[in-house]
Amino acid sequence: MILADKIIELRKRNGWSQEELAEKLDVSRQSISKWEGAQSVPDMNRILALSQIFGVSTDVLLKDELELDGAPELGLQAEDTAARSVSMEEASAYLDHKNTAAGRISLGVMLCILSPVLLIILTGAQEAGRIALTENQAAGLGLIVLFLLIGAAVALFVISGIRHSRFEYLEEEIIDTAYGVSGMARERRERYRSVNARMLTAGIVLCVVAAVPIFIAELFFEENEMAEILAVGVLLVLVAVGVMMIVRTSIIWGGFKALLEEDDYSRVEKTAEKKIAPIASVYWALVTAGYLGWSFLTMEWHRTWIVWPIAGAAFGIVSGVARMMRSKG
Repeated sequence: MILADKIIELRKRNGWSQEELAEKLDVSRQSISKWEGAQSVPDMNRILALSQIFGVSTDVLLKDELELDGAPELGLQAEDTAARSVSMEEASAYLDHKNTAAGRISLGVMLCILSPVLLIILTGAQEAGRIALTENQAAGLGLIVLFLLIGAAVALFVISGIRHSRFEYLEEEIIDTAYGVSGMARERRERYRSVNARMLTAGIVLCVVAAVPIFIAELFFEENEMAEILAVGVLLVLVAVGVMMIVRTSIIWGGFKALLEEDDYSRVEKTAEKKIAPIASVYWALVTAGYLGWSFLTMEWHRTWIVWPIAGAAFGIVSGVARMMRSKG
């Protein structure tokens, strides 16, 4: 095993990202990337530092004929060290799957957010006397479209889930990638980096400016109820497109992190995630039930969507508390 692969393996065993290892060595992340890609070799001072950080001898690091079998598995329990092998073909198929799944899932999320738009517009227009429909007809037609869009979204989620089952182990279990896989993943990630930045920026900007139509309606069409209703519709459309862009690029970017076992997919995080998964399932089931219950009881879909960003922020706190309690236990 060459030095580049040994650095990758030892970093993953410790559950560190390239950024974290770079901080420990006081070098740039690009330096770590070049070492792991066999594009450059660390100097002797860095070799000594790597030896101390990883807890292995310099001979183990420098001599290709010496394997890491005797190296310590820092930060992991014995039962967590068994890794599943990932070939180049499987890794490429996984990244292609993430790209396809990102399109389906992000479209499904967008449909969910858009689903109440027609209901809001029809019921509002009926109350304002702008359309020749009864209250029941307006509400019924809007609900039909709502359920059709949600049904289509659920179908997209189910299809993606079924096709993703083949690759679940890459995101949930400790993996051992074949030679060249890490380099391939990093190369594809670098090519996608600018696209990711643009989509994230555009998505966030759309979500932020989505409230502008509401302000415009309040300032310039104060007594025009229909203008306010249409403004709510535009708000939801902008949020839907923005969230779709964020979800899509985040899923694709997450695929690279999973193969490289970085950040949320590091070996330490995978071990912790298994412990809080039941909590996450219960949490999001309760959030979904609360959202639907509140929405159908009040029929104020233009307001109830706020549940999702609040729940997303709160989940970070919930998962953090769960991890703390687990570690103390």
